[in-house]
Amino acid sequence: MRRIIEANINRFRLLLETETDAAKRAMVSRLLAEEEAKLDDRAKPGEKQA
Repeated sequence: MRRIIEANINRFRLLLETETDAAKRAMVSRLLAEEEAKLDDRAKPGEKQA
């Protein structure tokens, strides 16, 4: 699962480099933040990971 999250993060970062539409950028930024939060949650020690 971690690899999928990291791949999504990389893809969203690439999209932000080229996307010029403000609405699309906002959506991709939100998705990026969500994936980064997932990665942070998985990195916290002592918590059960799926």
